[in-house]
Formats: sequence, structure tokens, C-alpha cells
Amino acid sequence: MSRRIREHKLFEIYQEARGKRIFTKNIIPGRTHFMERTMRDGGKEYREFDPTRSKLAAMIMKGSTNVGIRKNDKILYLGASHGFTCSFVSDMVGEKGIVFGIDPAPRVIRDLIFLSEKRKNIVPMLENANRPQDYHDKVCEVDVVFQDVAQKNQEEIFIKNCKAFLKDGGYGLLSIKARSIDIKRKPKDIFEEIRKNLDRVFKVIDYKLLDPFEADHAMIIIKN
Repeated sequence: MSRRIREHKLFEIYQEARGKRIFTKNIIPGRTHFMERTMRDGGKEYREFDPTRSKLAAMIMKGSTNVGIRKNDKILYLGASHGFTCSFVSDMVGEKGIVFGIDPAPRVIRDLIFLSEKRKNIVPMLENANRPQDYHDKVCEVDVVFQDVAQKNQEEIFIKNCKAFLKDGGYGLLSIKARSIDIKRKPKDIFEEIRKNLDRVFKVIDYKLLDPFEADHAMIIIKN
């Protein structure tokens, strides 16, 4: 019998055999969190990763060849919010991985705490990503820094956290929200400027605009 789900070219991502939907393998089968659709195949359950709800999923659908996330990785997730994308990263790193979810908003951290009660590899932290020194003793060296923060100084926050926590050879993923930086400038000009700045500090390995999934957004992936 042919399989409905097959491995994607990226680690820990799966795709529909006939279609363009992507999935992660659910580490807690039978449970969903955000009304996401699921599929079962070969005795496994897969959660659909919607690119209109996640910048990471959008980056994958735009053809990224390496998002840096592997099974058993330690991830620092800046701007974890209610935990939608965080839950899929939780699937990707598996039960032996860990996701440190940082957000300054008590309301969303409450939701993230509820999620972490089901997904034991998520560690919610009520912290401000602008101040990595405040959580330096709570977070270990990580394999990946993922940032999805809608602040004017997105680039500065990303660099500070990568320097503080990212291991040598680790990956950083920066989701850029152009309108949070400058509503008067062209988004592409902002993206190009940040890409060049990051390439002076790290090695930029991928850069893509996220439209049509996310308007005026881009993602840059670096290697430390």
C-alpha cells in the first residue's frame, strides 16, 4: 500500500505524497492544540503545519533547503506567543529536545504554560528578549535561535541573543517584520540592509521573502 505521507527534504518535516501540505510527526498522538488538521499514515500521526499561520512553515514552503532544526536540538524561541509555531518545533526536536519559549506578555505565557503541560519539552519563560542578561542563567547554549519579534530593533535583539546563547556552528532564524521597523521605507530595502548587516557578523545561508503567505515579511537564516 502506498504511503500518504513521505519525508520532506528537510529534517523532521513531512509532506503529503500528492499535494503541497507539510506536516510534523505528532509527539503526542491523538492531541491537537490549535484546531490544526491531522493525518494518520503507517501507524503515525502527523499535524499539518500551516504556512499562513507560521513564518517557519512559510519559509519551508518557499523552498528553504536548511532551517537548521534537528531532532534532540535545544532551541531558543524568541517571541513564542501562544505557541502555535512553538508546538511544531516541539515536534521537530522530539521528546529529548527542548524549546525555551521567551515572551514578555503574561497573557500569552499563560497559554504557553498550558501548552507545556502537554508538551514537556517546552519551557515557557516570561522574559524580555531585549534583555538576554536577565535569563542568561536559565538558558543553556542552544543549537538554534529562532526569533519572531515585532519590535523596531529586531536585528539588534537577534544578534545579542545569538552571541549570548548560540553554539559555534549553530543556526539562527530571524523573521523580519518590515512594518514594525519603518512603515515609510520599502520592505525589500529593509530586508536587504539587515541581510548585509547580519552577513558581517555571521554567515547568511538563506534569505527569502515570505509572501504570499506573510505580506511584508522575510526570513534570514544564519550559521554561527
